[in-house]
Amino acid sequence: MKTVVLSIDFINDICHPDGKIASMATALRDRPVIARANQVLAWARRRGHQVAHVKVGFDSAYAHCPDTSPLFGAAKAAGALRLGSWGTAFCDDLEVAEDEPVIVKHRVSAFYGTDLETLLRARGATRLILTGVSTELAIQSTAREGHDRDYAVIVVSDACASAEPALHDASLTTLARIAQLRSAAEVTAEETP
Repeated sequence: MKTVVLSIDFINDICHPDGKIASMATALRDRPVIARANQVLAWARRRGHQVAHVKVGFDSAYAHCPDTSPLFGAAKAAGALRLGSWGTAFCDDLEVAEDEPVIVKHRVSAFYGTDLETLLRARGATRLILTGVSTELAIQSTAREGHDRDYAVIVVSDACASAEPALHDASLTTLARIAQLRSAAEVTAEETP
């Protein structure tokens, strides 16, 4: 099974305490989510799986930012998620290799309007392993689209987070119907190539 591992939205504006829309800062301070994601990313590299990183962002004019979205409208009002800024840089703790693809998205899902599908097809991928934030938005949207595009989807439950634990838990309950839920330790114990 050809596997691609994604880290999604581990960027400063969302995850760092000084981020402009730092909804995830407390959750990531309280739980080793990025450390678990790094564990899975390192395992993937050792196994020869493709690793890619996804970030949400907009140009300085916010040309692709939908005015109708409460989520993205708040980001625009705060001057957040500007590509090329500190806010859209990956968190310092996230281990990103220089040669790994970076997918830029303008919506919640990593698939919508991006070249993720092209990358997956070029790699012959049949399975996606997801890490990132937030569980109820980006992870859930990407998992649903991946499922509907016939990929086997694994959500690494302890390498994802939501601002509120109840949202994380509820999302995992929903995702269990379309994806496998595994811990980082379970994923990295897998021996199949």
